[in-house]
Amino acid sequence: MDTKSLATLLVAMALLATACASSPDTQGDGTTSSSTAESSSTASPSSTAASSTSGAESDGSAPVPAGPSALTDPRSDAFPDALVPIDEIISGGPPPDGIPPIDAPVFIDVVQADDLLEGAESVVALEINGDARAYPVRVMIWHEIVNDTVGGFPVSVTYCPLCNSAVSYGREVNGVETTFGTSGRLFASALVMYDRLTESLWTHFDGRAVVGVLAGTQLDPVASPLMAWEDFAAAYPEGRVLDWTRTGHSRDYGRNPYVGYDDAETEPFLFRGVVDDRERAKQRVVGITVDDASVAYSMALLADGDGSATPVTIGGRELVILWKPGQASALDASTVEGGQDVGSVGVFVPEVDGSSVTLVAQGGQFIDSETGSTWTIAGIAVDGPLEGSNLERVEHLDTFWFAWSTYRPETLLVEE
Repeated sequence: MDTKSLATLLVAMALLATACASSPDTQGDGTTSSSTAESSSTASPSSTAASSTSGAESDGSAPVPAGPSALTDPRSDAFPDALVPIDEIISGGPPPDGIPPIDAPVFIDVVQADDLLEGAESVVALEINGDARAYPVRVMIWHEIVNDTVGGFPVSVTYCPLCNSAVSYGREVNGVETTFGTSGRLFASALVMYDRLTESLWTHFDGRAVVGVLAGTQLDPVASPLMAWEDFAAAYPEGRVLDWTRTGHSRDYGRNPYVGYDDAETEPFLFRGVVDDRERAKQRVVGITVDDASVAYSMALLADGDGSATPVTIGGRELVILWKPGQASALDASTVEGGQDVGSVGVFVPEVDGSSVTLVAQGGQFIDSETGSTWTIAGIAVDGPLEGSNLERVEHLDTFWFAWSTYRPETLLVEE
């Protein structure tokens, strides 16, 4: 068996492993997800793969349409035109919700989690209205979606290991709250979700409904970067952390089922398109879109010593990209904390109260030239005259080149 075939087989086995559980309701230690009090309540999921959906009342200007399920009848004549070729939406192995989303997440505080997580371990960081939460990739790699309510805002936190991307969205459609599940399908080697309101299919990477009664609908993105656990804990000491011991499922949390996948010399799993040959398919990039302008920055450009602060202009908007070392790749070694150091990235508008600040990397932190204040990778000033100030975060994606260039084919690529 050649190297490419072996890699494909290993990833297929990893996907099937994420779908296997000893019990859907209990942990390996026998506890259940209801055994702790601090949980986030989300809407109850509907039956998976229902044959049809019914209309729902909306507090928005447009009603939520009724129609067949795109899970079972993606070619129905009742649907608007699909936004992507249906033949290119292919099975990844597991059935719908075979990789089970977490619909009743339970949280612990930072102090508790700090005794359990390694500092370099990767987490998805989300902060809304002062409510900061970390979703460890040791959980996301096995579940891919968490339906949560953060700062009073219903949100779906999603992670696709095959394209190495974490993206979050408001989970309301035409003013109606819903939850999202894993469809078991892939498009361009990336997670395809489905909403439990109409069972339309959505691409995780850009939050669009691409097949079904909601085709053409766009979810509102919420910035949720990947960062090292120690950086989250330092930035948000009062934050909360998804408890992987009370997910309602039994998984080998902490193990990476995709060993060796973060290798720029290998090919993406079940990718049926043509990779933009400006860069290797699995080169890590930082993708940023402002209005209609998209730019990908090679991680090799940004990763520099003990940190970098790179000023950029995208769509006429001045931004700064911060990078610091310390985050382990979850897709490299046999454990999520044991991978190569890929660092953490933050993208911000470098302004405080209307005045520009110029950030310079120094010792794993960032100093602004105007006041000498010290800033973290989370865009928070922790010392100096601006202590307590926050930079406006700009949504970005840490991802592989093949994924970014597929969904943003007009993108510029900056490598030097």
